Amino acid sequence: MAQAPRTGIDESQLRVGPPKRTSVGVPGIAHAMSVALDQMGPVRSARTLLRVNQTDGFDCPGCAWPEKKERHTAEFCENGAKAVAEEATRRRVPPSFFVEHSVADLRTKDDYWLGQQGRLAHPMILDAGATHYRPISWDDAFDEIVAELRACDPDEAIFYTSGRTSNEAAFLYQLMVRGYGTNNLPDCSNMCHESSGSALGETIGIGKGSVSLEDVENASLLIIAGQNPGTNHPRMLSSLEQAKRNGAVIVAVNPLPEAGLLGFHNPQTALGLTKGIELADDFLQIRLGGDQALFQALGKLLLEAEAEGRATAGRDTVLDHEFLRSSVNGFEEYAAHVGALDWAEVETATGLTRSQIEGLGERLLASPATVVCWAMGLTQHRHSVAMLRDIVNVLLLQGNMGRPGAGVCPVRGHSNVQGDRTMGIFERMPASFHDALDAEFGFASPREPGADTVAAIEAMRDSRAKVFLAMGGNFVRATPDSAVTEEAMSRMRLTVQVSTKLNKSHAVTGRRALILPALGRTDRDTQAGGDQRVTVEDSMSMVHASQGRLEPPSRHVLSEVSIICRLAQRLFARPEDADGRGASTGSGATEADGAATGPMGGAAPDAWRPESGATPSVGGSSPTHTPPQVDWAALEGDYRRIRRHIEAVVPGFTDYESRIDEPGGFALPHPPRDSRTFATPSGRAEMTANALDYPRVPPGRLILQTIRSHDQFNTTIYGKDDRYRGVHGGRRVVFVHTDDLAEAGVADGDLVDLISEFEGVERRAEAFRAIAYPTARGCAAAYFPETNVLVPLGSFAETSRTPTSKSVIIRIEPAVDAP
Repeated sequence: MAQAPRTGIDESQLRVGPPKRTSVGVPGIAHAMSVALDQMGPVRSARTLLRVNQTDGFDCPGCAWPEKKERHTAEFCENGAKAVAEEATRRRVPPSFFVEHSVADLRTKDDYWLGQQGRLAHPMILDAGATHYRPISWDDAFDEIVAELRACDPDEAIFYTSGRTSNEAAFLYQLMVRGYGTNNLPDCSNMCHESSGSALGETIGIGKGSVSLEDVENASLLIIAGQNPGTNHPRMLSSLEQAKRNGAVIVAVNPLPEAGLLGFHNPQTALGLTKGIELADDFLQIRLGGDQALFQALGKLLLEAEAEGRATAGRDTVLDHEFLRSSVNGFEEYAAHVGALDWAEVETATGLTRSQIEGLGERLLASPATVVCWAMGLTQHRHSVAMLRDIVNVLLLQGNMGRPGAGVCPVRGHSNVQGDRTMGIFERMPASFHDALDAEFGFASPREPGADTVAAIEAMRDSRAKVFLAMGGNFVRATPDSAVTEEAMSRMRLTVQVSTKLNKSHAVTGRRALILPALGRTDRDTQAGGDQRVTVEDSMSMVHASQGRLEPPSRHVLSEVSIICRLAQRLFARPEDADGRGASTGSGATEADGAATGPMGGAAPDAWRPESGATPSVGGSSPTHTPPQVDWAALEGDYRRIRRHIEAVVPGFTDYESRIDEPGGFALPHPPRDSRTFATPSGRAEMTANALDYPRVPPGRLILQTIRSHDQFNTTIYGKDDRYRGVHGGRRVVFVHTDDLAEAGVADGDLVDLISEFEGVERRAEAFRAIAYPTARGCAAAYFPETNVLVPLGSFAETSRTPTSKSVIIRIEPAVDAP
């Protein structure tokens, strides 16, 4: 096992070569094993990786792509191995680390260096005016939080959630937050698939994908738009390979040619390693933001083919007339709208020729079952919700909903981001959820909508918020408008980060700050009731169990469930209760660095229960309304009790405990998929006539999309390379078409600054290496979080309010500090 690196990424060592045309294979295996051995060593690597995504193991902390019931021995991808290695690393960040590194020093470190230091091992506090974090006991940390929460109005507190949080922790977290008196529950969905949820909720009555893994593998046509599965969801490539072998046609729609969709060498088979397979039959290199125009044009082509008496494969007509009559509203308005579509404008919006679009139209006519998959490339534009409604329109025309091999497939990016929303992590949960929650816990939850991510940053910026608590994630690096977000965070009286690893959000803080170290997916979670398991929900609404086996990083690390339960006990304590804390919940502030000493065990601390006893009284007053009637200590001690509450509140979780005993878990109800019914106000699927929109780019400007490198998952930077795109040893690069570079007077390899322009305000990201790359004309791409500084806080999708990270108008100039 190697030591943590002493330095971050040295951009002067950047090397650029030609992009790859195939993915995974032997290089993928070699790189995954190199990272695993470096972080975990050989024995721990074998023991851990062989349990990833197994029915008796733990769910990968990476993406949300589902697993088949029959599992391979090695049921993980290259990036999954990296995610596991980062969490199961033997490296530690003990209190002595914070003696050596001031907060100012940490702010100078890059994301790669911070993440490579290892697992957090002890709760830490940054006092007002202090230069360094110091250790703090768990009891004192909870009291600090409660004192600040009681000193402010509930709507002055922000409670963020990352997609890694388990169902059990997410359910308790939202219960605690609503018991406190607010719906300020922004989450990472606000920044990624919120547009998907908005569009699907409006049109088919549920904000989730309608397909199963079997549907994907048995589709006749798969359209993959705005997604790069080779880097972001590598296990999806195996499903695409199976679909291809079953006879599917695959069409990739993307501004960038991505190796994962061009060729795939499956490391699970000898044939895959030696020969591989070409996945995409067609590649439509669309302009950023042009997908709505593409799908409106496809709808127009289908209607014209119907008028000409043509037919979809497998029936006598193009349209599914019976389905449209019995189950769909809005057909006439939609048909009239797309009938008037102007082809010249479609070509301008898409950058495609009419013949290319007509070719895809023929693919639709030849397909009896079509699935459309998408990810961030479609969800992070101003017009994303309308764009996705138009995808639904095209699928509804041919009846591609609620039958085998057909439907919508928004591919979620984090392993339980969909489950967190199911559990109530949302600022605008429906009244039915609140009613069930209130009935189960004997209180009146607040009904006024809370703050989403954009509104939360605005509230912090404007000093309308005072406390920020994050259940996982790296908020300051995941959010738009980095300078604004960091300044907003500095205005908080207290910032609290529940984390497994060090990240930039620990260095950009409020006046005071807490770091609370949490267990990860790979760790054993031992409570009063014994070893616990948690559950997660994947992209296709499958719920299954996850249970880690590794010894926790130290005895001072708590599970997310424990952190929430112990905080809630104090938060809802009655002022007249005695000042007794029960059993110790952690070491004192002078405890040594805390090497791992075995699983956390023993009885849960004595705590107040509604019918009995005492919890400490801390500064301020308790919530003035009746809090939820909850035995928090009992829930901490036995997670089965949490699942019984979930069963009572959330539809679809009947017999929760027994159903997660089944290999692969169980599927949540999905009316469009299960019965071709739609829980919209009308009880029917809704076709919509949407005004055509796309980015209008002034002369001399480009549309920038922020993207991941291959050595990255969300804001976690695993390494220095993006080998599929030919980038090695650095990250500050911008991919631009050769002709666009020439028009800007920039040569391949020049150092440039990127300047975004929005409503008269300029934002600058400095010192990026320009790379001539075969992207669509007029489009550019660069990695986040480095380019989040260019994404305006005030530019977001209509309805969903998702930041427009895929349509940032920029110009490029020679770098200010260029030699």
